[in-house]
Amino acid sequence: MAQDLFDNVEEQPLSEFTEKAYLDYSMYVILDRALPHIGDGLKPVQRRIIYAMSELGLSAVSKHKKSARTVGDVLGKYHPHGDSACYESMVLMAQPFSYRYPLIDGQGNWGSPDEPKSFAAMRYTEARLAAMSKVMLQELGQGTVDWELNFDGTLQEPTVLPSRLPHVLLNGTTGIAVGMATDIPPHNLRELVDACVHLLDNPKATVPELMQFVTGPDYPTKAEVISTAEELQGMYETGHGSVRMRAVYKKEDGNIVISALPHQVSGSRIMEQIASQMQARKLPMVEDLRDESDHKQAVRFVVVPRSNRVDVDALMKHLFATTDLERTYRVNLNVIGLNGRPEVKPLATMLKEWLTFRLDTVTRRLEWRLDKVEKRLHILEGLLIAYLNIDEVIKIIRNNDEPKPVLMKRFKLTDIQAEAILELKLRHLAKLEEMKIRGEQDELEAERADLKKTLGSKARMKTLVKKELLADAKTYGDDRSSPIVVREAAQAMDVSELLPSEPVTVVLSQKGWVRAAKGHDVDPRALNYKTGDQFQDSARGRSNQAAMFLDSTGRVYSVASHGLPSARSLGEPLAGKVKSPDGAFFVGVLMGDDASRFLFATSSGYGFVGKLGDMASRNKSGKAVLSVPKGSVVLTPQRVNDYESDLVVAVGTDGKMLVFPAVELPELAKGKGNKILAIPKAGGKESVKLQLVRVVSKKNTLKVISGKRHTTLKYRDLEHYHSERGKRGLSLPRGFQKVADVIVE
Repeated sequence: MAQDLFDNVEEQPLSEFTEKAYLDYSMYVILDRALPHIGDGLKPVQRRIIYAMSELGLSAVSKHKKSARTVGDVLGKYHPHGDSACYESMVLMAQPFSYRYPLIDGQGNWGSPDEPKSFAAMRYTEARLAAMSKVMLQELGQGTVDWELNFDGTLQEPTVLPSRLPHVLLNGTTGIAVGMATDIPPHNLRELVDACVHLLDNPKATVPELMQFVTGPDYPTKAEVISTAEELQGMYETGHGSVRMRAVYKKEDGNIVISALPHQVSGSRIMEQIASQMQARKLPMVEDLRDESDHKQAVRFVVVPRSNRVDVDALMKHLFATTDLERTYRVNLNVIGLNGRPEVKPLATMLKEWLTFRLDTVTRRLEWRLDKVEKRLHILEGLLIAYLNIDEVIKIIRNNDEPKPVLMKRFKLTDIQAEAILELKLRHLAKLEEMKIRGEQDELEAERADLKKTLGSKARMKTLVKKELLADAKTYGDDRSSPIVVREAAQAMDVSELLPSEPVTVVLSQKGWVRAAKGHDVDPRALNYKTGDQFQDSARGRSNQAAMFLDSTGRVYSVASHGLPSARSLGEPLAGKVKSPDGAFFVGVLMGDDASRFLFATSSGYGFVGKLGDMASRNKSGKAVLSVPKGSVVLTPQRVNDYESDLVVAVGTDGKMLVFPAVELPELAKGKGNKILAIPKAGGKESVKLQLVRVVSKKNTLKVISGKRHTTLKYRDLEHYHSERGKRGLSLPRGFQKVADVIVE
C-alpha cells in the first residue's frame, strides 16, 4: 500500500531540479520584471499600469482618480505582486524630474527632485494618463498587437503596447535582473524621430550618421552632458559606456550661483557635501553657502567666495570632483528584442529593430482596417439589394416564419448579409437610406483601394510611418533639455591649496605623544607632559604641510598637521595614526616644503643630508630612509637651512666635538650616509658613540649643557673645533665633557 503512494512520483537529482528552478526564476525576472521590451520600452508592471488606467477611462481629458484605485485594478487583474512596488513604478512614470516625457499626470504630492521618494501614500494621491500616453494606446484596439490571458485566465492583456514612438529610448529605464542589468538613458523625441526618418530612407546608416540627429542622451534637467563625442559614439556603437553630467553655474555679483543639478542628484545632499568640507576647513576660499531655491527657481545654490581673488573656475572644478555636482551614469542598452531574447543593442540596431516593430504594427493596423472595410462593403452590398427590392423583402419577412434562408436563396445573399437585412429598423427603410449606402460604398471602396495600394508597396508603408512619426514629433516634441558641452575633466585641488596656511609648531614627546600649537612663538619644553613623559623634539611649519616623523628603525611617516590635536591638551599617541614596527619609538619630527633639507644620522657616526620631498609617503607604514647599523641608535634629525653655509656640529660620548661644513655630507634620498665623526674601536667598559648632531648658522649660538652647568659657544668660538668631516674632533672644556644636551639658540 505504501509503495502505491509513490508509483506516480517522478524522481530527479537535486542538482538538476535546483538548476532548472533557478534558470526558470532567472528567465522570469529577466523577461517579466526587470528588462523593457524594445517595442514599447516598458517593463510588464509599467505596461499593466498604463493599460489598467486606460481600461478605467483615465484618459488625459478625464478627471483624476485615486491612485489606490489604479493600483488595486493592476494587482487584482494583471500583476499579483506587492502594492508598494507597483505604486512606486506608477510614481516614477508621473515624476517630470525622473521621466523625460511622463506617461502619468499626477495630482497631489508625487515627490520632489530633492527627495524623489517623499511622495504621499496612494490613498492620498490622484492620477490620470498624461497626453503622451496616447502614443502608447492610440492603436491598441486596432489589431496591432497580440493578447494573452492574465495570471488567472479570466481577462486578456496586451503582450506589448503599439507605441507610435521609440519609447524605449525616449524615457529610458534601469533594471537589475539575474546576471544582467539595463541602464538606458532618456533621449530627445525630435532627435529620435529625425534619426528614425533618416533610417527609413537609409537603412544602412551608421552610428556616426545617426549621431548627426541623436547628439546624446537628454535628461529631464538642464545640467550639461559633458561626455566627449568620441565617448558618446563608443557608447552608441557598443551599447555599453557611461555619460557624465555636470551642474550649471554662473557668476553673479561676485558669487557663484548653481542653477541646474545632474539627473537625480539631491540638492540637500550637495549642500551637505559642500558644508562638510567647509566645517573640515577644506574650503578656506569659501565664506558662505546659501540655498535660495523657491517655487520660481527650483535650483539656486549660492556659493560666496572669501574674496574676489579666488579663482572661481578652479574652485568649481574642485567641487565637481569632490561632490555630486558632477556625476557619471552607466549606460547598458540591454532590452528584450523582437525575438523575445535579452540583448545589448547598439543605437543603429535598436532603432532598426524598433522600426521593424513599427512597420509590422502599422501593417497589422492597415490589414485590420482593410478587413473591417471589406466586411462593411459586403454588408452594404446586401443592404442595397434589399432596398432595391424592398417590397419583396417585406413580403418574404411577413409570410415566412424563417425568412433568412428564403432571402438568401431568392437574392443570393450570404448569411451575414441576410442577418443585416433582418436587423434593419423600420426608420431606415426610407428612400434616403439608399443614397447614404451608395455614398458610404464609394468612400469605403476608395479607402479599400488606398489600403491595398499602401499594403502592397514598401515605399508607401515607409512614407506613412514617416508622416506619422513627424506628426507625433510636432505634437509632443520639444527642444533639448540637457545641452551637450565638452568640458575639461574636473580635478580636485591639492590638499595644500585647500587648507589654510597658518604657522604651527608640532611637538613630539619621548613616549610618542604628538600635538600641534598655533604659531612659532611656543616654547615646546615649557608645555605640560604626562607623568613620566617629557619633550623629545619639535618642528615649525605651516598648517597645510605634513608633519613627518622619524622612528628608531629609520622609517619616516607623514601625518597631516591640521589633524593633530591642540597643544592645549596632552596630545594623542602617534602610534594610532601610523603603523610602525613592534618595539619602535619616535625620535624626531620634521616639517617644511619638499625642498627643505634635514640631517639624518645614527650613533654609529654616519649620516647624510636629505630633502623632505624624497621622504614623503602616503602609506601608513611609512618609508625606509635611514639605514641603522646593528647596535646603533637613530639621532634626532636636524634642519639644514642653508646647505652651502651651515655648519654641522657633532659631539661624541667621549666629550669630543667636531665642526665641519654641511656641504661635506652627501645629499641622499636614503641610505646609511657618510662618516660624520671618527669612532675609535671599542675599548674598556663602554665604546665611544656619536651622541648628537646639530646644525648651526652664523646667527646661532650653541648652549652646551652638562649636568646643572651650561656654557655658550658663539659662532666664532666654533672655529676651534673646525676640522675635516670624519675626524675625531677636539675635547670640550673641562667640566663639559659629559654632555647632557646641546641647544641651538
